[in-house]
Amino acid sequence: MSSLTFLGTGTSHGIPVIGCGCDVCTSTDERDRRYRSSVLLRKEGYTLLIDSGPEFRLQAIRSELKSLDGVLYTHDHSDHFNGIDDLRVFCNKRHLPVYTSAQVKSSIEQRFPYVINGTAMGIPHLDVAVLSPYEEGPVGPFSVTAIPIIHGRKTIYGYRIDNTAYLTDCSEVPPESLPYLQNLEVLVVGALRDWPHPNHYSVFEATALGDLLAPERVYFTHLSHHLGHAQLEARLKSGFFVAYDQLTITMKD
Repeated sequence: MSSLTFLGTGTSHGIPVIGCGCDVCTSTDERDRRYRSSVLLRKEGYTLLIDSGPEFRLQAIRSELKSLDGVLYTHDHSDHFNGIDDLRVFCNKRHLPVYTSAQVKSSIEQRFPYVINGTAMGIPHLDVAVLSPYEEGPVGPFSVTAIPIIHGRKTIYGYRIDNTAYLTDCSEVPPESLPYLQNLEVLVVGALRDWPHPNHYSVFEATALGDLLAPERVYFTHLSHHLGHAQLEARLKSGFFVAYDQLTITMKD
């Protein structure tokens, strides 16, 4: 048995959006308050993080995170990446394994050079490994496959972890990636808003992907302030759910 906790389910703005007085940003429903998207997976005592956005410190405190064994990065946009320095509490005396693409490794080396091969106290010490597309391999007790997806004009990584897939910031799944997303128990996919966006799936497109892949459950994340939790949840069909911050789900694998 493994679990997945949504540390954050919002877009790059977060919700409430600064200065916005819309119905979602002023909602009293706690499920409409969304930090930047990130998840935590646990299995057999091993804790695996996917992405560390700018609120990672707050997410970790809110979730009472005490230990971390590994990190996967989807891409290097700031809302998924800029909390990297706050990993230091988990690895200022040891090295923390990080797994990502060659492009993101290069971004880490350029933007946060001190976290690579560092020896000083008080900074993160990261061992960054490059994952090749479609090659399944172990990360702790998890079986992980990096799956290329399209984010606007950029190719980034989604991940299959055992029988769970995490595809945030997705505007297209290439045909060659589809075979690696079959027979899923859980699909987590970004659903930004109701109308098209050049870099993200809409609710309609995310629903279509869910219908195509037919996992047991689909959870929408990376939600904008154009989508209220209760209103969206009320119109989803069976097997589709709206994720919210601090929701924990369990998987059989």
